[in-house]
Amino acid sequence: MSADKPENDQHMPLVSHLTELRTRLLRCVAAIFIIFAGLFAFTQQIYTFVSTPLRQYLPAGATMIATDVSSPFLTPLKLTMMVSLFLAIPVILHQIWGFIAPGLYKHEKRIAVPLLVSSILLFYTGMAFAYFLVFPLIFKFFAAATPAGVEMMTDITSYLDFVMTLFFAFGVAFEIPVAVVLLVWIGVVDVKYLKKIR
Repeated sequence: MSADKPENDQHMPLVSHLTELRTRLLRCVAAIFIIFAGLFAFTQQIYTFVSTPLRQYLPAGATMIATDVSSPFLTPLKLTMMVSLFLAIPVILHQIWGFIAPGLYKHEKRIAVPLLVSSILLFYTGMAFAYFLVFPLIFKFFAAATPAGVEMMTDITSYLDFVMTLFFAFGVAFEIPVAVVLLVWIGVVDVKYLKKIR
């Protein structure tokens, strides 16, 4: 088989592509909800784990607060759903790969698989970096910078939004090596230029 042709060089009808896309999307959604169902019983423990970086720097006697009547229930539930989404990333990427792989050339597949695996590992590494290194530094600084006479009482919903944003930001930031490899691969960035600015 010629190396300059896709491994599966048969053209599928548009309806078949849409049907396959629908099937793979449903598998992604199913994976998220299956993981969510497994984590549902541990909703409170998950929130306790995620909130630890802030709670350990709260003043003695201070607690986090809920400013909405439904927040104590909905916020941990929302967190568990987002954790389920993050944990389902390998399944989601696998489904994306299964959809696009038949149209790729052999040499494209050889680089795509390592990039997919690397992107998953780097994203999780970025999240771990944020939790274990960045969060303690940030919240320690916030606690120390609190003006005299002001009591630090963080709303649980605001905290969740803040940490989820940082989780995502650091996960994406750790994808930069993968992005650079892709840019070099498609010819947008030259290796000599990268060596020059290193």
